Amino acid sequence: MSSIYFLVPTLIAIIISMLIVRAGAIALMMTGMSFDQAKFQALSAFSGTGFTTREAERVVKHAQRRKIITWLMILGNAGIVTMIVTATSSFANTKGLEVGVNALFLMFGIWLIYFIAKHSTLTRYWEVFARKHLARLKLFDEDAAVDEMLHITEGYGVVRIQLLENSIFIGKPLAELNVGLLKSFILGIERGNEWHPVPRSDMKPKIGDFLVIYGQLDDLADHFS
Repeated sequence: MSSIYFLVPTLIAIIISMLIVRAGAIALMMTGMSFDQAKFQALSAFSGTGFTTREAERVVKHAQRRKIITWLMILGNAGIVTMIVTATSSFANTKGLEVGVNALFLMFGIWLIYFIAKHSTLTRYWEVFARKHLARLKLFDEDAAVDEMLHITEGYGVVRIQLLENSIFIGKPLAELNVGLLKSFILGIERGNEWHPVPRSDMKPKIGDFLVIYGQLDDLADHFS
């Protein structure tokens, strides 16, 4: 049964891989991509499969996204090799019934990781953390691509919302606002004649500010109604 401990690094590598993919998806969203497209492209780049869609052409032609995809590919190769090596080491040292036990342990571990990632608020906190720190990078200083900003599909679009005096979001950090926006991203804040692109998560909106948000329109309507 000692060989089962070789699977622990495998599961850890899977967890780290999932976190990297989600962070990559957030980074792609910050360039103007929709949530679903960003998730698919991040997973495709990390795994090295399925990266041949029309959306992939937009990625490779965009300087910021190309850098993100490059890092995902590099980290993906390292992560996949780690998972293969550790998993192979476990099964190479097993005989008889231990092979089945190890296989069940691995499948249960993968299912448990998926369940937690799908239904736990921990994933949402990781997204907020990743978004907060990615916003500090110079990678996102430039405005997002115009074709993606104006691209409306599957219920996604850009909205401009003014915060009035009775708004519950006045004076609160944007990090609190982001927690409620499941598939949306604040592109910037209009404050008088000033434009604040990709505002920091600790920035606090003021009365009269306009929030420019890209995301799922139904989600935005429910959140700001």
